Amino acid sequence: MAKGKVRVLLDRAGRTYSEEGGIALQDKPAPLYRLLVLSMLASAPVQSHLAMATSRELVRSGYGTPARVAAAGWQELVDALGRAHYRRYDESTATSLREGAELVRDRYGGDLRRMRDKASRTEDGRTVVDRDRLRDLLTEFRRIGPTGADIFCREVQLVWPGLRPFFDQKALDGAGRVGLPTDPDRLAAEVDDPEDYARLAAALVRVTLDRKVAQEVTA
Repeated sequence: MAKGKVRVLLDRAGRTYSEEGGIALQDKPAPLYRLLVLSMLASAPVQSHLAMATSRELVRSGYGTPARVAAAGWQELVDALGRAHYRRYDESTATSLREGAELVRDRYGGDLRRMRDKASRTEDGRTVVDRDRLRDLLTEFRRIGPTGADIFCREVQLVWPGLRPFFDQKALDGAGRVGLPTDPDRLAAEVDDPEDYARLAAALVRVTLDRKVAQEVTA
């Protein structure tokens, strides 16, 4: 029964937010940085589709790496945000983008895998990412609070196996709405392929945002 619901969720709502934001997520510096930016954009009180469109526009405009963003003029970033209609917060967001890019460059050498390494430890011969430590490191970026940190972690588990399974409270709330386990480990046990954890987490968040998705799963 639960596995059937998981399959329906993956089929109907299992597109990750990275995909929707035009990010082909890989364990490489540029895609990881783009996910960080998407997490920041989606942290603001704006509709999710606007954050995704803005992510795509920044990449189209050539601002898909910390080096390019750090070197960009403030007005250039404001203009790019405006083209995506991210206007309510465009000036403060442009400032946050530049400061975040500089932090990635200066602290992590442009590579967020070094942030992961700072939050990792070895257990029984495998690398485990300490989610609390990782979330603390993420919230050192301006405009990324607990919500943005959760977005990043939900998505990045696709390419950082040591973080799996990561289901934040919003995803677990969605699981409860459709009658799935609300304990992260029990929920993960209903998924056949661990690489689908990120997709399921995205689908469960959509359950909390769209009543139609929940109705389709419980019908």
